[in-house]
Order: sequence, then structure tokens, then C-alpha cells
Amino acid sequence: MAKILLLEDDIDLGETIAELLESVGYEVVWVKNGDEAAEESYNGGFDLYLLDINVPQMDGFELLESLRRAEDETPAIYISAMTDIKTVAKGFDLGAEDFIKKPFEAQELLIRIKARLAKKDRKIRCGAIEYDPATKTVRKEGKILSLGEVQSALLALFLQRRGQIVDKEALMACLEHPSSSALRVAVSALKEKTGLAIKNVRGVGYALESC
Repeated sequence: MAKILLLEDDIDLGETIAELLESVGYEVVWVKNGDEAAEESYNGGFDLYLLDINVPQMDGFELLESLRRAEDETPAIYISAMTDIKTVAKGFDLGAEDFIKKPFEAQELLIRIKARLAKKDRKIRCGAIEYDPATKTVRKEGKILSLGEVQSALLALFLQRRGQIVDKEALMACLEHPSSSALRVAVSALKEKTGLAIKNVRGVGYALESC
């Protein structure tokens, strides 16, 4: 089940939200100020950030801005009593995926969280690599990995057919100037950058071993 970082300084509300999320199976780390949230985020492993805005020390806006600057793309949802359009717009501009206005119904919160996590789950993971087919973004250990167009196309093909042999013809189609030597070089570079176990099946093609 997903792991959620909850930033909420209101004790009663924080306890209520934490208990609600835990009751449906989520793992919750609840913190009461922005500095604590930043510290917890460095440990990684979160599937979602649930953030209040007006909290002590670093506020929710400053926190998400710093996380996005550090290339932390963990989905974030703001929960706040600040409902003016300027505040809502700023939340989305900083990289939040949703904004829930206080007070809210418990069921609404669960529905929004489930929907956000469902989108996240469409990503393909293999070892330390995470690939988002919708945006074609590649991350290694949570950090964006810069791949060229050819390597990105090869990676997508290997991930979609992991555990299977991908024939040379299909792989060649990813190259700008197809040749056996160009394919060897491209696959070798991809292995080096990603650390994935891609093996050569002599005379047939290549295979990404099961993740």
C-alpha cells in the first residue's frame, strides 16, 4: 500500500486524517512543520505528499518549491483553508497535482488520493529505473535521467517487453542510422546509464531480464 507524507500542524485534524488514511491501509508519516517534512522527504520512499500551506517554519509552498527544485516529482496534494483563486493557482504553478479546500468530506479526500495514486501506478518500474509512458520521463533512484531520443525509445521497448527477447529488427527501428554496430553502441550506452541487465541473445536480439 502507498506511503504518504502528511504535513498538518492542526493536531486534531492531523490525527483525524492520519487515522482515516491508516484505516484504509495507507502508511502515514505525519509531521507538523515544514522543516520536519523536508527532512522526512530526503529519506524518500513516499508515493504522495499531502500538504497544508500555513504551517510553522517552512510553509507548504516553500516546501514544494524546494522539492521540485531538487527534482523530487512525488505527486503532491494541497489541503488548505486558503481558497482564493490566487492561492489555488500558486499551488498548481509550484507543481501540485490537486488542491482540496478545507473543510472537506473524508470520502472526498480518499477519492482524490486514490485517483492521484492510480495515475502514478501507470509508471513502469524496473530496479532503480522508473519510466512514465505518458511524459516519456525516465528517473533513476528518483532523479531525472537524461537520455537521448534513441536510448529513450530503446528503453521504452525493453520495459514494455521485459523478460522477452526483442528482435534486432524492432530495435533497429529506434535508430537514426540502423546497423548492427550502431545498435551495439546504443544498447551499451543504455546499460551504462541505467544499470539495467540487458543481455545479447546472439543472432536474435536483446532481452531485458526480469526486474
